[in-house]
Amino acid sequence: MRLFNAPQNREAIWLTGEGKGHLDLPRMVQGGFVGGFFAIYIPSPPQEDDDGIDYHQLMENPPYRLPLPALISAEGALPTAWAMANHMLWMERAAQGKFKIVRSVAEIRANMAAGVISGILHMEGAEAIGPDLDALYGFHAMGLRSLGPVWSRPTIFGHGVPFAYPSSPDTGGGLTEAGKRLVVACNELKIMLDLSHMTEKAFDDVAALSTAPLVATHSNAHAITQSSRNLTDRQLAVVKASNGMVGLNFATSFLRRDGKQSVDMGWEDVLSHLDHLITHLGEDNVGLGSDFDGATIPDGIGDVAGLPALQQAMLDHQYGEALVRKLCCDNWLSLLGRTWGG
Repeated sequence: MRLFNAPQNREAIWLTGEGKGHLDLPRMVQGGFVGGFFAIYIPSPPQEDDDGIDYHQLMENPPYRLPLPALISAEGALPTAWAMANHMLWMERAAQGKFKIVRSVAEIRANMAAGVISGILHMEGAEAIGPDLDALYGFHAMGLRSLGPVWSRPTIFGHGVPFAYPSSPDTGGGLTEAGKRLVVACNELKIMLDLSHMTEKAFDDVAALSTAPLVATHSNAHAITQSSRNLTDRQLAVVKASNGMVGLNFATSFLRRDGKQSVDMGWEDVLSHLDHLITHLGEDNVGLGSDFDGATIPDGIGDVAGLPALQQAMLDHQYGEALVRKLCCDNWLSLLGRTWGG
C-alpha cells in the first residue's frame, strides 16, 4: 500500500527505508526475514456514513463491531490490483537479486541458500476477479500463488467477517456459486486458498469443496481472544484434519485477551495463542503470519526487524530451537509443498 500511495518515493520506501510502516528491504535483511506473502489489496473507498467515526478509538474501547465496507466491483478493483502487482515486479527488479518472486518451494529453498529474500504474490480479497474468473488466470500467469477470496467485506465470492469483539466468526453467509467455482479453479491452478477473514459458513464451504490443505495465513485462537477474526477450536480441528496450517497474526486486537488495539503489551498473550494453536494443530501445522503493513502490531516486535525478539521470546518460553525453526520457516515450506506440489 505504501508503494501504491506514494509511487514517486518508491526507492526510499523499498530500497533505502524511510522508517515508516513495517517492511522495507534493509529491515528485512536486519530481521533475518527469508520470505513471505506480499498482498495485492484493494482499499475501501470512503463510505458516506464514515464521517466523524474514529475506528481506532472504537477498537480501544470494546465491545465494538465495525461496519462492513461495501462490495467493490471487479471493474473498480482491477486497475488497483494491476498496479500493485506491477509494483511487486518493480520491487524484484530494483532489488537487483536480493528479492525474487517465487512460484515453487524449490525456488524458495534456492533463494535461502543464496541469501535471497522470497516473495509470494498473494491477493487479499478477490475483488479484482470477475465471475468469469479470467483475471484469476491472468494474475496466475504473473505469479499469483496465494489468494484469499474475501477480506472483511463482501465480494461476489462470499462474505468476510466484520472486525468485532467479542464476536463469533459466524457472522454471515457462505460462498456464492461464483465462490465455489473460484475454489475449484484455485485447486486446479494450485493457488493456495487463504481462509483468513472468512465467515464461519464460508470456511465450512471451502472445507467441503477444496482438495488442498486448509490454510489461514494470519488468524489466531478464538478461545484466547474472542474476535470475529479468530478461529474456533472446531475450525482448528478441521484445519488439522486437512493437514493444513494457521499463521499467527501479529495484530494486537486479535492477540490481546481484552480485544484492544493498543500496542502496549508483553509476550504473554502472543505465547498463549501459539501454545493453543500448537496444542490443537500440532507442532508441524503452525507458523508465523505477521500481517506486516496491514495491522497494528505489538511494540515488542515493532516491525520486521523485530522478529529476532519474538524468536527469543519463544526460546525463553521453552520452545526448543528446532520448534522455533519450524514455526518461523520449515512448516511453511512443508505446507507450500503440499499445496503447490514439487
